[in-house]
Parts: sequence; structure tokens; C-alpha cells
Amino acid sequence: MPIFRLSDELIFPAPDLAEDNGLLAVGGDLSEERLLLAYSMGIFPWYSEGDPLLWWAPEPRLVLLPEDFQTSRSLRQTIKKEAFKVTLDTAFERVIRNCASVHLRDKGATWITREMIDAYINLHNSGYAHSVESWSDGELAGGIYGVSLGSAFFGESMFAKKSDASKVAFVTLVRQLIKWSFTLIDCQVTTAHLKSFGARDIPRSDFMMLLKSALKAPTKKGKWKISVN
Repeated sequence: MPIFRLSDELIFPAPDLAEDNGLLAVGGDLSEERLLLAYSMGIFPWYSEGDPLLWWAPEPRLVLLPEDFQTSRSLRQTIKKEAFKVTLDTAFERVIRNCASVHLRDKGATWITREMIDAYINLHNSGYAHSVESWSDGELAGGIYGVSLGSAFFGESMFAKKSDASKVAFVTLVRQLIKWSFTLIDCQVTTAHLKSFGARDIPRSDFMMLLKSALKAPTKKGKWKISVN
């Protein structure tokens, strides 16, 4: 399959035209309109500083369906002890910058470039991107951020400065999404960490059907808060 070069026109090729490794297109920009179109088509950006802007639609796709969600006994005990205070959308910029720093420190590079940070902060300010924060003694200990459209949440990245901090944030997020009747959590690419929560690989075609159904629901825009009930 050819790798498509995007122009200024707001358009993407069909996801099933992606390369075997999931690479679909190069170029374009990270405007709000293009990002929202990409997510609605099951496409996301992923590239390193200094490289061209790359767009991906992996095959297979790692997803977490609410009915498959599971947690370990030890993690449930950690949550029960209230070792962390968890909030939603109170420190989005700090979360995304910490995610970038952790990747840079651990791998010597990060796909969360300065341009990506600015773009997702803009999405957050528009009510489409959200963060979950884990706090310990008043300090940000871990978190996760992603994008929401319809009843789908697209997880982007997480970080932890303390053991289990990002896991507690993720569990809190999933429990909230279930309360709000979300039907799809896109985990993008396979990791053992996410599989331990019940995420599983599915064919791209199945993912696209789930996404199409999820996009029929209204998008829960604006700042999110933890539901008490």
C-alpha cells in the first residue's frame, strides 16, 4: 500500500489502506478540525521531534470494552486504602508534559512533541481532551490523558512517579466512563500493561464498527468531574 501525503485539504484516506505496520499518511497539521476528523475515522498522529507528521491506523487494534474491564486484587486494595486522591481535568497541561518527560527520560525520545502538547492543550480547552490525575500528599504522582468523542475514549499516554499512581488513575477513569455509558476505550497499540486490565486486540474492521456505533452518542464535552453516584 502507498503512504498517502496529506495536503491542506481536510481529508484522510480510508484506514484500511494503511501499511501492514499501521502507517497511513504523512503531512497535514495538528489543527483541532483535523485531529477530530482523524479520531472519528480511527486514525491518530504519532511521530518524533524532527520527523514528519505521521498518521496511523493499526491492525489489529487494542481496545478495552467496559464489559471486559478487570483489576487485580492488589490494585483494588490500593484503591480501597485511598493512597491517592484522584481528580479529573484539574491539571491537563501538567499531565501531558509529565507524560512527555517520562518517555524522554526512559527511552531517550518522545512522540509527545512540543507541537503535540500545544495541539492537545487546545483540544482540552475546547472540551475534547481530558486528564485524570493521581495526587499523593498534594503532589502530582501520576496521570493519564486522552480524547473523547461520542461514547468512545481514545487513551493517549500515562505516567507515574509513584508505584500504582497511573493504574489508580486509569481504574478511576474506566469506572467513570462506565457510569457515563461509554462503550469503547481505544488503547491503540498492544501492551501487556493494558491487557492486564482486560484490553484485547481486535481486527481493524471490528474496531471501525464499534467506533461508528460509539460516534452516534453525544460527546461529553467540557471539564469532567468524578461522579459521586
